[in-house]
Amino acid sequence: MASTSEKATPLFPEASISASATAAAGGAEVWTTADNNDPMAPQLKKDGPLMKPIVDDSITNSSATTHPSSTPKGPGGTLPSMLRVQTRHPLDPLTAAEISVAVATVRAAGSTPEVRDSMRFIEVGLVEPPKNVVALADAYFFPPFQPSLLLRTKGGPAIPSKLPPRQARLIVYNKKSNETSIWIVELSEVHAVTRGGHHRGKVISSNVVPNVQPPMDAVEYAECEAVVKEYPPFREAMKKRGIEDLDLVMVDPWCVGYHSEADAPNRRLAKPLIFCRTESDCPMENGYARPVEGIHVLVDIQNMVVLEFEDRKLVPLPPPDPLRNYTAGETRGGVDRSDVKPLQIVQPDGPSFRVDGHFVQWQKWNFRIGFTPREGLVIYSVAYVDGSRGRRPVAHRLSFVEMVVPYGDPNDPHYRKNAFDAGEDGLGKNAHSLKKGCDCLGFIKYFDAHFTNFTGGVETIENCVCLHEEDHGILWKHQDWRTGLAEVRRSRRLTVSFICTVANYEYGFFWHFYQDGKIEAEVKLTGILSLGALQPGEVRKFGTTIAPGLYAPVHQHFFVARMDMAVDCKPGEAYNQVVEVNVKVEEPGKHNPHNNAFYAEEKLLKTELEAMRDCNPSAARHWIIRNTRTVNRTGQLTGYKLMPGSNCLPLARAEAKFLRRAAFLKHNLWVTPYSPDEKFPGGEFPNQNPRVGEGLATWVKQNRPLEETDIVLWLALSMLHFSSAISMQCHVIL
Repeated sequence: MASTSEKATPLFPEASISASATAAAGGAEVWTTADNNDPMAPQLKKDGPLMKPIVDDSITNSSATTHPSSTPKGPGGTLPSMLRVQTRHPLDPLTAAEISVAVATVRAAGSTPEVRDSMRFIEVGLVEPPKNVVALADAYFFPPFQPSLLLRTKGGPAIPSKLPPRQARLIVYNKKSNETSIWIVELSEVHAVTRGGHHRGKVISSNVVPNVQPPMDAVEYAECEAVVKEYPPFREAMKKRGIEDLDLVMVDPWCVGYHSEADAPNRRLAKPLIFCRTESDCPMENGYARPVEGIHVLVDIQNMVVLEFEDRKLVPLPPPDPLRNYTAGETRGGVDRSDVKPLQIVQPDGPSFRVDGHFVQWQKWNFRIGFTPREGLVIYSVAYVDGSRGRRPVAHRLSFVEMVVPYGDPNDPHYRKNAFDAGEDGLGKNAHSLKKGCDCLGFIKYFDAHFTNFTGGVETIENCVCLHEEDHGILWKHQDWRTGLAEVRRSRRLTVSFICTVANYEYGFFWHFYQDGKIEAEVKLTGILSLGALQPGEVRKFGTTIAPGLYAPVHQHFFVARMDMAVDCKPGEAYNQVVEVNVKVEEPGKHNPHNNAFYAEEKLLKTELEAMRDCNPSAARHWIIRNTRTVNRTGQLTGYKLMPGSNCLPLARAEAKFLRRAAFLKHNLWVTPYSPDEKFPGGEFPNQNPRVGEGLATWVKQNRPLEETDIVLWLALSMLHFSSAISMQCHVIL
């Protein structure tokens, strides 16, 4: 390969910048073990024998670090530009310092002090670079250095001395003007805040987005609750229900959705639900078990004023019941189980995975971990190292990009409950810190997450993402009946997960990687039901009575997974297609004389409109993402099978108002060619969105070809919540 020169044609023109590289310095990552308090379990120490410390992600400027042993030879045996370790991989989440720089840059660009004071920062996230820049980074700038990722070109590519600067994308809400704008900031120079706060960024672009409302923020939730509690008619309504202590009252603001022109985004609106606890000194009391029904409140959360209030119906509060709380059993008049013996998870030699920054390697798998305020966990650059075939890409990017929870009760206020938990709130911004109680066992690697708050400060969720191994039962077993000899293989899987709370519900998102090459996405639902109150003796058709005076309205949970696939495709290749497979029963006749014959029938999905598909378990329907240029050892095209779990479509009628914003739920599977601007199936701003079918349902009308391209799959997983059970799960397997 030729070194960079004026005569050489750069492989990545936008990355060909002459500058000195930077290197990370100092610090070590933190590893912990959750060992059920086992005093005999080994402890990981940063300087101990079980785990070698890895360079931290602090931002410094220093000389480039070279790795001559890893440096590939160019044409004629000459050395190209040395492989350089840079500070931040292009796909690494923004650091706290980078977020501070981005916010300060945008605030400084405000035209007047009034504009700057009115800025509220909804979201600050990484601008993900083009795929070719990611390939360049993985090939020459970041361990384990994989030059084979780049396609070979005549004369060899010109390798730049530095990657393009990272960029941040900010969603900014102007509280005074009610305008939403999107800013792109180049993070040209960033130093840690502890070094005196020196920073420099450059505004690349800023655009006002008309006729939208951005997601709501926790600060707005708190202010809305305070405003409602201070509203005299509301206080009077509480007195009518025997509630004197307003500290017991819980006001949960919900986005209004879009049901009519009254919900148009020219106003920023919330329609709260009301609940009431029984004890002010019990922080673990389940206030959601006592809904206050019959009260209609509409709040302008831009100006924090109550616009509408009506006490429509007096419904008795459900009676106090300590058994509904979620503290330990003995504090509720019950008894916790005492016959479960301790189960210890011990890995005496430490974990089998290796982590370098956000790069993970385990059992032939390798990928990068990312995190965004909206999606939460993102898995990048998934590949499998397959012996002599080397690194085989599987997917460029995997994440859950939207959630919709439509309720099936036509009664007020439940018919308005159609939450878009990612687009209206943010799954990542509502993630838990696992520092105060881990949900994983064994040796654990944690990843922190950094976000901006409403006023532009930086907040850190410590131990936000959990990485650990799990025993998963039997992978394979056979016993020879003649010899009595048996062979068995245990299954081990690597799990990456995070958990978030959106109002009453908890959602756990898990990506499992298996030794047999399988990938499984799993969502676990738990937390607290959103309930309704009943009149004495009343029974609701559209819900389940779960306690005296209390019922759970029927509803569905939809989770949309976006899978940007790259099956056996190196960067720059677009050789994937999607095939649908259905099991067919052979017609009676000479090919089926015993009436027992069935077979798998394949159909190539050639265009976007052809690829709007639904699950069909009676035909064992599944889909295969194939590479059109690569074959396996039997001569068949290689591919990954997409196997949806239990699923269903929306149970509402086609005229239901929430389907205006959630047209992407009308089919289980959608397939599109990759486009960097197509990220969210309902559009970027579903909050109070008046536009019908924005997003995926509109994009596919182009009916773009899919026969050999860069494929993106959109799969809607669903869970029907028809009973009082609160712990559920849904999953999909690749």
